[in-house]
Amino acid sequence: MHFKDLNLIDPLLRALVSEGYDTPTPIQEQAIPYVLDGRDLIGCAQTGTGKTAAFALPILQILSKTPALSQKRNIRALILSPTRELASQIAESFNAYGRHTGLRAAVIFGGVGQNPQVDALKRGIDILVATPGRLLDLMNQGFVRLSSLDVFVLDEADRMLDMGFIHDVRKVLKALPYKRQNLLFSATMPKDIQDLADSFLDNPAKVEVTPQATTVEKIAQSVYFVSKQEKRPLLEMLLRDRAIRRVLIFTRTKHGANKLAKQLEDGGVRADAIHGNKSQSARERALSDFKAGNIRALVATDIAARGIDVDDVTHVINYELPNEPESYVHRIGRTARAGAEGIAISFCDSEERSFLRDIERLIRLRVPVVTDHPFAANANSTQPMPDDRPPRPQRGGGRDSLRSSSGNGAGRGSSSSSSSSGRSGASRGSSSSTSSSTGTSASRGQGASSSSSSGSGSGRSQSSGSSSSTSGGGSYRGSSSSSSSSSSPSSSGALAPRSVARPGTSQAQPQSNAPKPASNSGYEAPSALSLLAASEGGSGDAPRRRRGGGGGGSNGNNNNRRD
Repeated sequence: MHFKDLNLIDPLLRALVSEGYDTPTPIQEQAIPYVLDGRDLIGCAQTGTGKTAAFALPILQILSKTPALSQKRNIRALILSPTRELASQIAESFNAYGRHTGLRAAVIFGGVGQNPQVDALKRGIDILVATPGRLLDLMNQGFVRLSSLDVFVLDEADRMLDMGFIHDVRKVLKALPYKRQNLLFSATMPKDIQDLADSFLDNPAKVEVTPQATTVEKIAQSVYFVSKQEKRPLLEMLLRDRAIRRVLIFTRTKHGANKLAKQLEDGGVRADAIHGNKSQSARERALSDFKAGNIRALVATDIAARGIDVDDVTHVINYELPNEPESYVHRIGRTARAGAEGIAISFCDSEERSFLRDIERLIRLRVPVVTDHPFAANANSTQPMPDDRPPRPQRGGGRDSLRSSSGNGAGRGSSSSSSSSGRSGASRGSSSSTSSSTGTSASRGQGASSSSSSGSGSGRSQSSGSSSSTSGGGSYRGSSSSSSSSSSPSSSGALAPRSVARPGTSQAQPQSNAPKPASNSGYEAPSALSLLAASEGGSGDAPRRRRGGGGGGSNGNNNNRRD
């Protein structure tokens, strides 16, 4: 069959000849007659099969044969696309196929200034190609009016769902006139998309050229099992083959795309990256250089997978497998476009085996494994990638560890220490310390602890002392548990609050944390807090609750919560 057999008008046939097209693809052959008859349509076919021409050609014919309702150009066809690149290429196709029809098409999308787009809308257009966000923005500003719309096309509907645009699509649908023709095209048909189609399509014809989410037969697929740290050497080895003339390389992250493109450039391979964080001008420049052959490798993320329609892409390399199996279909669909042949190569490390299983389950095909390569021996390695970032600076000493020695120790996490003698230990997490000598324990953070002892324990939050013992004073920022067979003043411990016995009792009270000058006599005067406690309490009794304070009695229980 030829395009002239589809009853297309002469201006379209002449444009197709100029573009070098003569034979329609299966999706075009089946969809065009339904659209020309005015039917609503669901078209399911994988990328690279000519879906754009399947709706662009009949829409151009319908609009050129149907006179406009007024002299001023109004938007009569709206095509909604998920990405900027895809929107641009759809608009280019309309302008190319409709060059002899006198119809005018424009494209609007975010990431660039709106003034040139608004100027095009004011001049009047027949066909508008748009991304959802910018369309809604200009509709709210009053620059887009859709009251004269005849045809609405939702392209790459499943991608709309993946990118979270489904709610924006519903908002657009509410603004459309009731009487219109609706077309929906999608590579896959999940339940959410089917539900959406049922909500606005009227008795649609369904064209399914191949089973959903199957890959193009002319794409030769293979997978290399390789460790994560050896992916780049494997890529460099493959790129020595000059048969890889124009290659798309996919990564999962934007940072990974930038990093890999720079590494390829440093290795002598002309490369650039394209992803959502790049400005629209940078994305268009990279895509233009790739089309013109100025760069050999284009490193992309999945957001660009459906917006790259470049002829003669010889290879697609999945440097990292996608975690969504549908994305694999769209990635490798960038090669073998319009009936050409192509090669798709995937790298799979040990952490990506589950992704590969999901992909094979979706496409109902086992991807052939290449074992004859120098990196196959380490394919199951789980060694992490080397971190090329500079080390984080240390903020203070001894912050991440608790020393277990005769000196002072400070740590931030939970810890356990054991020593036979020492001065004091300071920790900022929960801690447990035991030893054979005697000492006191004080906690100056917020935490919880329990005690059971014949001795004493005190602290500024909650602390305890019980049976055989701590080596020196302990200061903690979290919960604390310590033990002691008898109490005695701490011999040094500059970081820990000292405890002194209340006159006439064995109850120890915390002293101020402020440093005291050394005394040759070895006697330390009690703090104001302990003197106040002595005047309020009785001998041998547990001290009253005080804000931020704590105490322990011979029963070993502390529950010093504030009232």
